[in-house]
Amino acid sequence: MRQIVLQQPGDFQEQQAERPKPAAGEALVRVHRIGVCGTDLHAFAGRQPFFIYPRILGHELGVEVVEAPPNDRGIRAGDRCAVEPYINCGHCRACGLNRPNCCESSRTLGVHVDGGMQPYYRVPVRLLHKSDKLSLDQLALVETLGIGFHAVERSGLEAGEEALVVGAGPIGLAVTQFALARGANVRVLELSEPRRAFVEKLGVETLASPPGEPCGVVFDATGNSKAMEAAFDYLATAGRLIFVGLVLGRISFDDPLFHRREMTVLSSRNSCFAFPPIIEMIEQGRVDTSPWITDRLALADVPRDFASLRQRPQMVKAMVEVGDGDF
Repeated sequence: MRQIVLQQPGDFQEQQAERPKPAAGEALVRVHRIGVCGTDLHAFAGRQPFFIYPRILGHELGVEVVEAPPNDRGIRAGDRCAVEPYINCGHCRACGLNRPNCCESSRTLGVHVDGGMQPYYRVPVRLLHKSDKLSLDQLALVETLGIGFHAVERSGLEAGEEALVVGAGPIGLAVTQFALARGANVRVLELSEPRRAFVEKLGVETLASPPGEPCGVVFDATGNSKAMEAAFDYLATAGRLIFVGLVLGRISFDDPLFHRREMTVLSSRNSCFAFPPIIEMIEQGRVDTSPWITDRLALADVPRDFASLRQRPQMVKAMVEVGDGDF
């Protein structure tokens, strides 16, 4: 079968491999859809923290179960599933605090261990979340949505609060979706005109420049150090700033401003217990994923076409499709 391997920054290579054999507690799945994440783009550019090459990317997956061992989750052959890509140890301090997303030995599929850019993949059954209603495209989007869901949970956002989302990439859009679901008044700050136009179609007010008045809750989803530093200026007294994106290196801020306004700064890592509620919200129509996928490419075309994704101004989310010819 075909595997696409990121050998080093900027260098995807195709290789052939045997169909994997599941170990105890694992299911064999047929990968149909692979969402392209900012993590993948950063890894390709050589700017992703905690990354080791070579690596098979792919952690936003829509899959079909081929075979599964007896399990208490009701996962059977033929089920369509989203794959939760986070592997935690279960016994460190973070896991003991019920914060497995912060596990001290956390590994993410497609980042720390090989991911799903291949037609067959073995995955622990406990990481599979099935749905009889969602499409494979929708299932592949659950992980991206989970990042935004967790960030909003971390923020403690309440109905009626003013929220500013900085950055209208997929993570910023996910934050926007769940902030709206909380009943917040949401605006999005985005420099890109095509992305502003996309957000406006969702009925959300957009800004092309920083807001004139400070805001009570600010989410930074840019992963850009200058934008993250500027976000402190947008925050009102006793406001909350949530960093959803991350960068290599340090960021700085004005300490007198930080203390004078008694700001709260939160980080948000991965997601935690997000998959079941997100799947339910999509099934109920409370979250609409239909506008998200703007670009598609075949698995075989990844080595040739992946580099061009960053140059597509209209792109919101690219989806890799795995076909019968990839076996």
